Amino acid sequence: MGRPDRSKKRVIAVVTSSRADYAHLRWLLHDLAFHPKFDLRIIALGPHLSPEFGNSSQLLQQDNLPPATVIECLLSSDTDVGMAKTLGVATLGLAEVLDRMRPDLLLLIADRYEMLAPASVALTLRIPIAHIEGGEITAGAIDDAVRNALTKMAHLHFACTRRASKRIIAMGEEPWRVTFSGSLSLDDLRRTPLPSKSQVEETLGCQLLKDYVLVLYHPVTLLKDSVAETEEMLAALTQIPNQIIFIYPNADAGSRKIIAMIEQFKALRPNTELFVNLDHATYLSLLSHAALLAGNSSSGVIESTSLGVPTLNIGIRQQGREHAKNVIDVAAGSNAILRAMRMVLAPKFRNSIRKYANPYGDGRATERVIRVLEKCPLGTELLIKGQPQ
Repeated sequence: MGRPDRSKKRVIAVVTSSRADYAHLRWLLHDLAFHPKFDLRIIALGPHLSPEFGNSSQLLQQDNLPPATVIECLLSSDTDVGMAKTLGVATLGLAEVLDRMRPDLLLLIADRYEMLAPASVALTLRIPIAHIEGGEITAGAIDDAVRNALTKMAHLHFACTRRASKRIIAMGEEPWRVTFSGSLSLDDLRRTPLPSKSQVEETLGCQLLKDYVLVLYHPVTLLKDSVAETEEMLAALTQIPNQIIFIYPNADAGSRKIIAMIEQFKALRPNTELFVNLDHATYLSLLSHAALLAGNSSSGVIESTSLGVPTLNIGIRQQGREHAKNVIDVAAGSNAILRAMRMVLAPKFRNSIRKYANPYGDGRATERVIRVLEKCPLGTELLIKGQPQ
């Protein structure tokens, strides 16, 4: 059988910057890589290449995906200035890479600040952009402004909820460009067998005690002191007897300070663990067996519902984010957090939340995205908005 004519394939470039977005993109990248109509190009940058944050680019190699083009851009910094300079370095590297690559379409996901760099470069090079996870609200983080900026720069939109798709159209985007796909992260729940609790214990090298609390907490990037809420959360956690398992925060301004605070907490409190990086299947299994997920991660409003796990959404980072009733919003005060923890840790609450449907879809987002990418117009027809269809 002869080799396919690659010149007739649609060249799709996908940018991934961290463990967080790769966990969502994993099955989409897999299906694009093995699809006869696509020539997949992967670009990895930012925290993916940082040993301090687990060198998560190795996850791509483990999944046997095509070799990624890597762009070193993350400054070893814990400041907002470092974040801004990282954007500049990324833009320089991406200008060269995308100029050589000239894909038919550049696919970006979510709301990480690093995504502003590839979007800006693609805009100047007249490369159409497809954006996943637009139309949502996270009022307490710069992510909200980043997401909205990406929406207006993009030419195709894949929304994770029906409300989000309506919000994108309300922003002036033409309805034919907007697809309700659901969240890609739920595809992993449907398509990946999760390891057992004992397998997770072996991977982590620790015993998981009954009713452990999983904590995933990131800097609040809209606050001048982006770790101001962390001390309140840790104060509440000292008041519960449960085993506590922390996972590293995102690589944002203040992340190193949060890590130092957690390490100090861990040194003074028994039955506390801290892990730098987990593959998504291990993380989802760890989440599924937890009595509670506490923090301010998007995982708390997306995957937790499908797994029936109680979640405390602490502080302002995810303020305004759509979620099911297994998620309880709580202000970042230690007394309020402690009261909420005690409420959701009660068996009555957990038993009451298993019936909720997930507004983020059914785990078939990859199929919907690929159907659109197969048939959408390319070139000027896609690039210039406002043309009659």
